[in-house]
Amino acid sequence: MTLQWEIKAFEALTVFELYDILKLRSEIFVVEQNCVYLDLDGKDKVALHLIGVYDGKIVAHSRLFQPGISFDFASIGRVTVDANYRDRKWGHDLMRESIAGIAKHFGESQITIGAQLYLKKFYESHGFVQTSEMYLEDDIPHIEMQKQ
Repeated sequence: MTLQWEIKAFEALTVFELYDILKLRSEIFVVEQNCVYLDLDGKDKVALHLIGVYDGKIVAHSRLFQPGISFDFASIGRVTVDANYRDRKWGHDLMRESIAGIAKHFGESQITIGAQLYLKKFYESHGFVQTSEMYLEDDIPHIEMQKQ
């Protein structure tokens, strides 16, 4: 069985999908990374949501933004893969699908991300290059990266 990918606007998400997405993000960004922060930043409403479903469960998610919302260029954010499935390397599939989704839905190839520093090599493997010095976001080292 493989992941099934789907991109939905906020208003097209079911309440069950939205709950599962927010639960997944909380498990990773709040509990796993031991970081108290407000995940609900108002941007979910204007994002396209890429969801990866395996055996009926949302196990991967990212938000796709058109230019001007998070950065001057299109962007990808809240990149998440359920910890129980990371050994399958689905993060790479998620990034490929996210990049393709930006191209398909926004007609954009330039993408900016705010990446956690420890994932620099992962994002570089998808064509991103560091474009900023390290900065702290919620006490976690980040860098800005761009894909041309």
